This record gives sequence, structure tokens and C-alpha cells, in this order.
Amino acid sequence: MSEEATPYRVLRYRDDRPAEPAHEEVAREAPLIIRLAGRDVGVTMRTPGHDAELIPGFLFGEGVIARRADVRAIHPCDAAAGDCLDVTLAPGVPVDFARLSRHVFASSSCGICGSVSIERLRARVSRAGDGPRLDPAVIHALPGSLRSAQPTFDRTGGLHAAALFDADSRRLVVREDIGRHNAVDKVVGHALWSEMLPLVRHILLVSGRASFEIVQKAACAGIPVVAAVSAPSSLAIDLARDLNMTLIGFLRDGRFTVYAGAERLRASQGRAAGITDPAAHADRPPG
Repeated sequence: MSEEATPYRVLRYRDDRPAEPAHEEVAREAPLIIRLAGRDVGVTMRTPGHDAELIPGFLFGEGVIARRADVRAIHPCDAAAGDCLDVTLAPGVPVDFARLSRHVFASSSCGICGSVSIERLRARVSRAGDGPRLDPAVIHALPGSLRSAQPTFDRTGGLHAAALFDADSRRLVVREDIGRHNAVDKVVGHALWSEMLPLVRHILLVSGRASFEIVQKAACAGIPVVAAVSAPSSLAIDLARDLNMTLIGFLRDGRFTVYAGAERLRASQGRAAGITDPAAHADRPPG
């Protein structure tokens, strides 16, 4: 049995045929307790694997750490029930435990919901710069590249994925998880641990929808372009426009829709590719 999947005995029904017993692998979901210096600061439901990337990615998105050097060690909790990792920060790194230790559970669908307000995020995160300029063909190539690197999804059909690409559509890292936000935290944590931040010329692709939390985490990492296979939320669009980010949704079946930051797409080729940009006719200009 792998960390990411658990086998179950099931019954399969097809058409009018009798039920057939079978074995099926199901994506694992389990709680991970996050501690700082022995104090609980959060619990997230996630798919086990790459936890040592998920935690720094989460702490970076929450503004607790700013660089790899801020983390001295990540180690298992002593006598913990279930999965628990304790983070030791470098001396001098301040922690607002009153804000973090609010007994807020992170479900596998929403991240630490509401823990970072738009106002606080705008104060902490700079607007994205102008680059990169992207050929629509680069965007069209992303879903196929992501799909080819989802081994646990192939076995379970139950995981989200996040992938980081450079401006030439080269796939740099892919992470899978039961939660969209966890997959993104793992990607950002990988980049943090590899000292790649800020990711000012990179693209983040997520396999589901683009929520506010997804755009928030990308903004914290400096990622200027976020693409999603499914729909964005209204709050995600508003945040992307406020921070001069490019937000792309419904990236599938040879089409995509640009909701913010259309100027990063080469316009003439974009029209030829049939790109729609509702932001061009909205009351507020994109970016």
C-alpha cells in the first residue's frame, strides 16, 4: 500500500449485469497536525506524502516564514497520535501565535478559510510585474503535461494536482493531494526548499477550480500566471485583477478563458486561438 492510496473491496454495477466484486484503490485522506515549537497551529486534511514540502508551503502562505533559512528543522512530534510534524524556526523569526492558534481546521477543499483577509494580503504582497509574455500555444500545452504526471490519480481518480511550469511550458514540479490548496502548498514548499522563490516568470496550473486561496498562495510565491482546468471564483478574479496577475479558467478541450491579466497573452495569436476575455468588457479593467 502506498502513502497516497488505500485498497478497498468494492462491488461494481454495470448495465443490467450482476454486481461484480473488485478491488479498487482510493485516494487517502488523513489529518496532519502542524506545530511550531511544540504548539499546535493548525490541522489540515491532506493526502500523505511530501509533508515536509506542504508545511513550509503553508507557513510561507500564512506569512510565518519568508525563506528557507527561516526553518531550522521539521521533525515528527513526540508521542503524537496520528500524523504530526513540529517545525523549529530559526532564532529571531517572530510568530503571532494568537493569530495562528485559533483552533481553525483546514478542510481538504478550502484551506485555512478566511485566515488571511484580502486587505492583509494586499498589504503583504506586491503586485505582479509585467512578465512573462506568453504564446497561447504554451497555455494549451499545460493540461496534457500535467495529466501525464499524475500517477496516483491514474490509480484512484480522486486527487487534485498542482504543477509549476516555466514560461516555455517546461514542467518543473507536480504534486497531488486530496485538497487543491494542499497540492499548491506542496508545490510552493518545494520551490521554497529549492530556493526558487520568488517565481516571477512561472505559471501555476491546478486541476480543479481556481479559488481565492489558490490565487492567494500563488501571489505570495510571486507567481504571475494562474491557470485552472475548471472555473474561477469571483473573489479569485477580483484578487487577480487587484494584484496584476493573469487568471485563466476552463483550460481544456483546446480552449481557455482569460479573466484577468490578458495583456500577458500575445493578443493577435490569442484572437486566432479563440481566447475569450470577459475582463475586457467588465466595469473594472483587468490587472
